[in-house]
Amino acid sequence: MTTETEYLPVGFVGLGNMGTPMARRLLAWPGGLTVCDVRAEATAPFVEAGARAVADPAELAAHTRVICVTVVDDAQVTEVVTGILRTAAPGTVVAVHSTIGDRTAETLAARCAEQGVEFVDAPVSGGAPGATGGTLAVMVGGTDTAVERIRAPFGLFADLIVHAGGVGAGTRMKLARNLLHFISFTAATEAQRLAEAAGLSLTALGKVVRHSDAVTGGPGAIMLRDTTAPLDPDDFWFPILGHVRDLGEKDLSLAVDLGARLGVDLPLAQLAIARLADGLGVAGSVLDKEIS
Repeated sequence: MTTETEYLPVGFVGLGNMGTPMARRLLAWPGGLTVCDVRAEATAPFVEAGARAVADPAELAAHTRVICVTVVDDAQVTEVVTGILRTAAPGTVVAVHSTIGDRTAETLAARCAEQGVEFVDAPVSGGAPGATGGTLAVMVGGTDTAVERIRAPFGLFADLIVHAGGVGAGTRMKLARNLLHFISFTAATEAQRLAEAAGLSLTALGKVVRHSDAVTGGPGAIMLRDTTAPLDPDDFWFPILGHVRDLGEKDLSLAVDLGARLGVDLPLAQLAIARLADGLGVAGSVLDKEIS
């Protein structure tokens, strides 16, 4: 249980589209909240709600012991952390929620360690709606000590906090997660082209996709194993993922055939047919051999 003495004062730098709803959740933090943004109009609502506003990261670090950073890119994160280190007390935890390079995270962690400051890379997933509702997922790279220190305040804006490993691991997990995200978006555009050519309503298709993904879990539904290695036929997962392979290859083949008849090129679908079996760890489909 968190005790009163563990309610460390929290600071938040960067009140943009993600930072604002995340910081708003932290207004309820018993240790108090200090905010910092280059725009006075961004900090004003927080002051009205009882938070302290300061002019720069150095002043913020003088008042806080857990600092959240949500700015645009590696350069801005480096600038903010440099300012924080001017005044940060040993034991302070600096948590960067921006998606930056994992090597940038490691470099900044080394600089922080020279002053006894803990650095964690803590990118988030769930967007502004997740931040508003307190349902973000946070992927954290850092020491056990630092991660335990940030769990309670992070719990106000996140309902899933995953300790991915050492510094840089949180960022690497976020990059893998977003790789799936944006490849899926690209696949969605291909599906829309097929549906449009077939004379279907794209908005209706979107409703079906969102409805079924909410039930099945979408692409994440197959992320159940500890390895991507090929499966032994006697493995528990082999018949389950083999069934996924068979259904996938059948439906993808039918979609590619429809696309050919409608004059719609479906390169992602063709690539998926070629790679689905190996990706699932259950290679050897007869249909896969026939298509290739």
